[in-house]
Amino acid sequence: MMSAQSTIVPTASSISDALKAVRSDISIAARAVGRTSADVTLIAVSKTHGSDAVQAALAAGQRHFGENRVQEAEAKFPALKTSNLDLVLHLIGPLQTNKVKDAVAMFDVIHTLDRLKLAEKLSDEMSKQSRRLPCFIQVNTGRESQKAGVDPADVANFITLCRDQLKIPVMGLMCIPPVTDQPSPHFAFLRELARRHGLKGLSMGMSGDASLAVRLGATHVRVGSAIFGQRPNISETISQS
Repeated sequence: MMSAQSTIVPTASSISDALKAVRSDISIAARAVGRTSADVTLIAVSKTHGSDAVQAALAAGQRHFGENRVQEAEAKFPALKTSNLDLVLHLIGPLQTNKVKDAVAMFDVIHTLDRLKLAEKLSDEMSKQSRRLPCFIQVNTGRESQKAGVDPADVANFITLCRDQLKIPVMGLMCIPPVTDQPSPHFAFLRELARRHGLKGLSMGMSGDASLAVRLGATHVRVGSAIFGQRPNISETISQS
């Protein structure tokens, strides 16, 4: 398990050190199952952290970042993307249909495609903006009523609809296991679903279970607190940005 930094406002050196530790954990986990760290994209989840924290991670060589909310990304990343052309921004939180236009303009990858209406809006907006963003389909592996995601029984039809009819670039599947469950069965199940449908991408694993996810095939891990420490209050973030 990756250890989280404890400071609320991390320093540049603590972020750099944390990134080294996380990358080392990923490399060790990958080698244990015959993979390499190059097989895994580390997404630094910068939600609620200010642009100074992102700058520190950029200085330490990090290029993939994850945000939960379109509005926060719009306040934080335009200047960062302009000055770092290789920065890749991932939307890892729920996407409301009224934010699709902004999301397609701002983000480079979407991890939370989870329903027909959203798929239709995304397909339409991608055509309008001539931006075909790679997407992960979020699967509700625990069938939790309060959680977003496609029911496992509906995944096959939803993939066909998105990929073949709506022409959305589906690169893989994503899941967030129930907090009360061991994550391993959910990761293994998602891997099998992806294999069954010819999808190579697996977005799974966070700070507490990223190494486990890598051993079970994750191609993208979403790590926040192990890099940036505990999340500050939103008001603190705004004042830092």
